Amino acid sequence: MINNKVLGIILGGGQGSRLYPLTKDRSKPAVPIAGKYRLVDIPISNCINSDIKRMYVLTQFNSASLNAHIKNTYHFSFFSSAFVDVLAAEQTIQSDKWFQGTADAVRQSMHHFLQNDFEYALILSGDQLYQMDFNDMIKKHEESGAEISIATYPVDAKDATSFGLLKTNDENIITSFIEKPGSELLPNWTSDVGDEMKAQGRDYLASMGIYIFNRDLLKKLMDNPNTNDFGKEIIPQAIENHKTLSYQYEGYWEDIGNIDSFFEANIGLTDDVPQFDLYNEKGIYTRARILPTSKISGSILNRAVIGDGCIIQAEKIERSVIGIRSRIGKNSLISNTYMMGNDFYETLEQVAKEKIEIMMGIGDRCYIHNCIIDKNCRIGDDVRINGGTHIDDIETDTYMVKDGIVVIKKDATIAKGTIIG
Repeated sequence: MINNKVLGIILGGGQGSRLYPLTKDRSKPAVPIAGKYRLVDIPISNCINSDIKRMYVLTQFNSASLNAHIKNTYHFSFFSSAFVDVLAAEQTIQSDKWFQGTADAVRQSMHHFLQNDFEYALILSGDQLYQMDFNDMIKKHEESGAEISIATYPVDAKDATSFGLLKTNDENIITSFIEKPGSELLPNWTSDVGDEMKAQGRDYLASMGIYIFNRDLLKKLMDNPNTNDFGKEIIPQAIENHKTLSYQYEGYWEDIGNIDSFFEANIGLTDDVPQFDLYNEKGIYTRARILPTSKISGSILNRAVIGDGCIIQAEKIERSVIGIRSRIGKNSLISNTYMMGNDFYETLEQVAKEKIEIMMGIGDRCYIHNCIIDKNCRIGDDVRINGGTHIDDIETDTYMVKDGIVVIKKDATIAKGTIIG
């Protein structure tokens, strides 16, 4: 079944500098998450689970791996109108510039969108972790007669200054909006968020960056070339003249904006009952790989998430996510770590022929704590990586320390006996 009223538009974001070095060679939506997925799988899966199966993903930075992932993952019936297409920034007669913001990305791509028949444009971010049934939001949008709907999320004072905040009337119609207010302004921006949210101190309604626009209004708003961003310009201006509904969401939602939030979101998956629940019928879709089951020998596993095709001989793995095709050697201790895994296997014949001294994965007798290990890394025997707040931020050719988290860069080799932290 396809919801033909709605067209999904997923914003791939800009350069992703706050997620560097994970975005050094890939766009934000292509960053691996949870050991087997990519960030872009989250909004696409939410759309598919809501019967929205016509989607565009807008991107302009390092889009090659994103293109490959989407091409190899999302195949629909030849007799269906369903699709997931990547639209990279392109030079046209109307514009020869890169996307200047979220609204400008939509503006420059409007000629592609308008080739489709739809009533509503559902605009999503490509770097958020959540599960939402968009049908309920669309239903309330229609019932209210709104021209715009914004998904909103109750936040506390600590987080409120990082978001666009809004206030509503008794019918959940937005009456005012402010982008990232200073803390001195917060007393004027509290909202009626319900008893449970109030008990948690989450008194402010933040925009989640998830929007529904009526087709005709979006087309009209995009005719103004002087507005480049939804949060800073389009939304504050539109609520004065167009009926804008707040759709309050109180489930799990995490904006994967920086290394710290990315790390915590992944490690959180190891909880007994994780806030982001992958274990349900409406799960997350990703590329179907033909991988063997994981083989684990002599290891103690405690709150560990293990991807397919791994070969593990570690002494202990605790509160860690281990991605596909990972290899971990004997007597190694891994804790509080997200290991993304590998894109391919190295055979013993390759190792011998190419005289590879350090194989992909983690060697013997290693200690790894508070660490993100990007794809295809080689960590030699007797390496000690002890992340934490005791380490200053630093960047080298092979790793980076950010907020106490050690990030081993993609394809990096860490020599035997190296000590970090």
